[in-house]
Amino acid sequence: MGELCVLRCSGALWLPAYGTLVAGDLHLEKGSAYAARGQMLPPYDSRVTLDRLEAEIAALKPERVVLLGDSFHDSGSIARMAGDDRARLDRLAEEGRDWVWLEGNHDREALGAGRTAAPTFSSGDFERLVGLPGRVVPELTLGALHLTHEPESDPRPGEVAGHLHPCARVVAHARMVRRACFVTDGRRLILPAFGAFTGGLNVLDPALAGLFDSRPMVAALGRDRVHALAWDSLV
Repeated sequence: MGELCVLRCSGALWLPAYGTLVAGDLHLEKGSAYAARGQMLPPYDSRVTLDRLEAEIAALKPERVVLLGDSFHDSGSIARMAGDDRARLDRLAEEGRDWVWLEGNHDREALGAGRTAAPTFSSGDFERLVGLPGRVVPELTLGALHLTHEPESDPRPGEVAGHLHPCARVVAHARMVRRACFVTDGRRLILPAFGAFTGGLNVLDPALAGLFDSRPMVAALGRDRVHALAWDSLV
């Protein structure tokens, strides 16, 4: 891809040449959305996700944080956030670094609650409508890298995307193991979802595998490192 990309076991991407931390698909307040519909998910996913994000910021001290879209789960996410979670998100975004929100399909719904016209981003919309600091862009270019929310059908070299929540399954010690993962063929890189309750799409699914002309490299998230997996080992 022409740039040094460090795959973090948190599911984030570190771009040291640009002092930039990238994370995708936080889906903040997904747990509370499901709980409101009677599905028994603990409503603490935002706290867990922000813990993880804050730990990465503390470890790497980035000059810029880029969230690849779908940072919020639905139109009521921001209103449902606990006060201390919202305060922490504000603090992280206001600590003197460049904080960039990319537009995702779920983010359009979050903004749509405060708009009368079709929900599309423009400069200042996030802070004006929902009070969150930072800037909002549909995509971002850093050197040879093109950061976007959803993988494009005809990608530019260096595409970095989220949206699909890739995961890999292997059989280990006579049991099935499923892990969120990065997927790359050197031309494009798809990040795992960073959020706590985000589910995942098997990398063997045609909707994901079909994005690559050749077998991609799969890097699964472990407790303290990222594990490269052979394509033939996936189930």
